Amino acid sequence: MPAIANPPAIARSWLRILLRGFLILVISLAIAGFLYQNISETRDRRFNRMPGQLIDVGGYKMHIDCTGQGSPVVVLDAGLGDSYVSWRKVQPEISKFVRVCSYDRAGLGYSDASPRERTSKVFAEELHTLLHNAGIPGPVILVGHSMGGYDVRLFTSLYRREVAAMVLVDSSHPEQRKRFPPALNDLDAGWIRDEEFLEFSMPLGIPRLLGFCDHDVVPRAADCNFHSVREGVAELKASPESAAQTAGTGSLGDMPLTILSHDPDTPQPDLPEDLVKPTNDAWQQMQTELAQLSTRSKQVIAKNSGHYVQLDRPDLVISAVHDMVDHVRQNSAPPSHASQ
Repeated sequence: MPAIANPPAIARSWLRILLRGFLILVISLAIAGFLYQNISETRDRRFNRMPGQLIDVGGYKMHIDCTGQGSPVVVLDAGLGDSYVSWRKVQPEISKFVRVCSYDRAGLGYSDASPRERTSKVFAEELHTLLHNAGIPGPVILVGHSMGGYDVRLFTSLYRREVAAMVLVDSSHPEQRKRFPPALNDLDAGWIRDEEFLEFSMPLGIPRLLGFCDHDVVPRAADCNFHSVREGVAELKASPESAAQTAGTGSLGDMPLTILSHDPDTPQPDLPEDLVKPTNDAWQQMQTELAQLSTRSKQVIAKNSGHYVQLDRPDLVISAVHDMVDHVRQNSAPPSHASQ
């Protein structure tokens, strides 16, 4: 009689076949996702050319886009993880009356990654090198949104003579982690995990496939890539250190300063309902305190605007910058001499 096969051996053989097939499938999907991401990213950038130029800042290059003419030059610094694209609604209008530059921090958008730590002090130093190497003269008017407010305050503390005025657009406050509701800070770990998932899955094209990337091709070409997501995670993790650095910068003296703050009555979609009011109350108090950084400041509440005032109420950002440009020009002009 023929020998009867051992059932456990047959089962193990089929299990190996299934595992091998599953492994091949996973590898095939990963390769397909990798190719999809890279082909899509290349296509987006090929048909939507980078504006501006890349400037060497010491072994790596940073992207800066300057438009318009006239001085003082206005420099726009975006919020945490954001590229130059976040200023797309205001830069074209500002460029009608003065030269204005937006840029990508190292690792974001079109800029190369930096070997340095990702704190606001480093961002300020890199921005200083970028402006110098790009031949952009000071003193400049600095405009900082959200965490970009840390960057421009540190820039000013390091290079005070090179800054003529400042506009803070719903800027972060160094003590916000201490003064927000504890439950809000407990959400930070979840936000970091979400960002780390994007960082892990971006090379495989998963965020793009799931529609997490912007439908507008311009921000998608700049931001829907691995190095931008990685930089965003690094900035988020370093934000407590950036806040501590900013806390030590002190007063701005009599520097012209405008604070643009979001509307406290505008719903915050990312917050649980029970945290909206206490968070907004704390934020508005901190915005008022930011206005006390200078003896020549004013605060404007951006009605019907959320945190991204430059997107929800670009008119207010444009107006604030225009006022600052006029003020600096009037106070830097040589005195006129009446005829005798």
